[in-house]
Amino acid sequence: MSTTNSSAPSAGSGRGPGLVSLVVFVGAAYAVAALGSAAASDAGAVYASLERPAWAPPPWLFAPVWTVLYGMIGVAAWLVWRRSGRGARVALVWWCVQLGLNAMWTPLFFGLRQYGLAFLDICLLLVALAVTVAAFWRLRRLSALLLVPYLLWAAYASALNLSIWWANA
Repeated sequence: MSTTNSSAPSAGSGRGPGLVSLVVFVGAAYAVAALGSAAASDAGAVYASLERPAWAPPPWLFAPVWTVLYGMIGVAAWLVWRRSGRGARVALVWWCVQLGLNAMWTPLFFGLRQYGLAFLDICLLLVALAVTVAAFWRLRRLSALLLVPYLLWAAYASALNLSIWWANA
């Protein structure tokens, strides 16, 4: 019997521990956001000072977009965590890798103003995120779908990062 998209409960499911683990996964995603904010408290001023392409989003858009995305990132991992087995463990390792790369981008870009290193980081993030989406797809398609907006936003952000790097070098 395949467990690819089974609706049967698995390890980690249940109302009590399941809700606690949901808070842990969503909290981990929002902790990355908090680390980024702390590492680049003047991000708004830095962004405003940069030469940006005409298609760059306005500064006010980042907070609401990332707030939603980080919540979806946490829920996606939680849904996979509720699956048992080696596949879920490997998928969650990739989730941690992409989250770590995500955490490094803001300090590199805004804190250190190392736009080239930030671009390298976000390219690695895209690879890790694509692997994560593929691994999640095999276990829980909803989890993979929850990461698609993040993947699209990260791809857009990588193009923006590259454009800013070229314009401000």
